[in-house]
Amino acid sequence: MTTTTPRALPRVLRDRNAGLYLAGVVVSGFGTSALWLVSGVWVKDLTGSDGLAALCMLAMWAPTLAGPLLGTLADRNRRKPLLIGTNLLLAALLPALFLVDSPDRVWLVFAVLFGYGAAGVVHDAAESALVASAVPTSLLGDFNGLRMTANEGMKLLAPLAGAGVYATYGGASVALLDAVTFVLATGLYACLRVRESRPEPPAGDWRAQTVEGARHLWAHPRLRPLVLAGGSTMLFAGFGGAMIYAVIDGLGHAPAYAGVLYAVQGAGSVVIGLLSGPALRRLGERRFAGYGIALTAVAAGLRAIPSDPVALVCSAASGVGLPCVLIAALTAVQRETPDALLGRTAATANTLVFTPNVIGLAVGAALVELLDVRLLLAVLGPVWLLTAVPLLQSAASPSRTAARSPSDANPA
Repeated sequence: MTTTTPRALPRVLRDRNAGLYLAGVVVSGFGTSALWLVSGVWVKDLTGSDGLAALCMLAMWAPTLAGPLLGTLADRNRRKPLLIGTNLLLAALLPALFLVDSPDRVWLVFAVLFGYGAAGVVHDAAESALVASAVPTSLLGDFNGLRMTANEGMKLLAPLAGAGVYATYGGASVALLDAVTFVLATGLYACLRVRESRPEPPAGDWRAQTVEGARHLWAHPRLRPLVLAGGSTMLFAGFGGAMIYAVIDGLGHAPAYAGVLYAVQGAGSVVIGLLSGPALRRLGERRFAGYGIALTAVAAGLRAIPSDPVALVCSAASGVGLPCVLIAALTAVQRETPDALLGRTAATANTLVFTPNVIGLAVGAALVELLDVRLLLAVLGPVWLLTAVPLLQSAASPSRTAARSPSDANPA
């Protein structure tokens, strides 16, 4: 049985490639998080439309639906040059937002955000594939946890900075800031030391190549349940997220109180990101994901109680529990997928996991107008909890998992 160790974090940071990757995630994540907030505020200020402001997030998210197809690019090209090229493309694309100075040109915001999202899908696929070869296998669980911590940390800090830049200099300045972060991240990625062979010529047409990632996920007995559990979790997370303002109404607060709840949730995600590597080694990927889902489900159900302390504790618990299945599934894909398939498989897994979130948001938004939010949450908690049962029932013991992977008790 592999044991946990407090030295995992310094080991990751001492690894040159892992440290450079994390620095790139922090730098580019800062710009992305700042733009994420400002784009909607900018469109709202220009048009006065809540609907158009909400479409900003849809424009950035929509290309994820084409993840299996876009991820093929990461398997047909060397990943490091593709990662660098994608960053430079985004840096060149963002200054187009300097042309947006009236409601008539808001379409440019949506066009840039759509391109941003498409490039981001390719970027994430190339990054996931390159990490698997650039970072030692024994550090993958710890690395992905720290990556989650870096992302969540930027979500706590960057929106405030972006809002300040927007208020002082305008939306185009935030786009320029984001472009600069991509240039800086490009420099960090260029310093990675990794040997990549030229990909083999593709067999079959684009359609055949695209479905290979999905076929691998479905046929793999350890990846399929994790990805399905991740998709189910994000479906219910979207459902619960649509009720946040109804919960805040029940607490007697203004809508701005959502910022407090999201900040507490983000802090919980930072904590689990730091602890995920040791937790994965001790529990194995299925138990780690299953316990995280169970914690999130219980927190969702308890939100039916109209109490400020309960709401804050539930937000923190959700922040700790929700990332568990995401970290486990991502690292499992990196460990259990042949290099030639990794770009497509990672992009397909992201599509299958994150697409249900939007469906859940839509269904939750409709139901919260028709039914009492306390009833909905009281039902959501137990139903969501059922998602964890298959993972916990069939969980392998850490010792058996360690026998399969000598470097880490968990392929996630």
